[in-house]
Amino acid sequence: MKIFTQKCCAVTFLVALLAIATQATTLEQMDLAHLAHAAQVVARVRCLSSESRRESGHIWTFTRFSVVETMQGALDATLLVRLPGGRDGHLVEGVEGVPRFLPGEETVLFLERTRTGDWSVTAWAEGTFRIERDARTGRERVTQDSSRMPVFDRATRTFRAQGIARMPMSSFREKLAAAIGR
Repeated sequence: MKIFTQKCCAVTFLVALLAIATQATTLEQMDLAHLAHAAQVVARVRCLSSESRRESGHIWTFTRFSVVETMQGALDATLLVRLPGGRDGHLVEGVEGVPRFLPGEETVLFLERTRTGDWSVTAWAEGTFRIERDARTGRERVTQDSSRMPVFDRATRTFRAQGIARMPMSSFREKLAAAIGR
């Protein structure tokens, strides 16, 4: 009986590991040119509010933004973005690589329409660029969410954190304009 119990525990453990592995998120590095090509819109936005709710058995987070500036494409004055995961009551559904936003924060988002017609962030963490303002100088810097998480590099077949980190906004604008122009 003891051997049977040990085998059942081992099988249960392996099934749990397989379940975790099949739900893992893998991001492949995209540069600004690839992001700009994949996105229908690139915009600087300010988060107004965020709420999560369950639809069709999954939890989705809906974040409302005011559009500060459109850099590619066209948007209305406000924007609603749908992303997977969030909190609905006591249930939490997390998806690695999916950005979350706080009211008042400004970001540059690469956006695309989903099959259902909603807006979503292109490549999630890779299409999200947080704007920080230096308290002393007032200068703005941009940091890509993916610069803080491991991303798969197809060329080297390794995972590493890479992306834009603390780049001056003026330099980011130049690189983005070049990427959009390609």
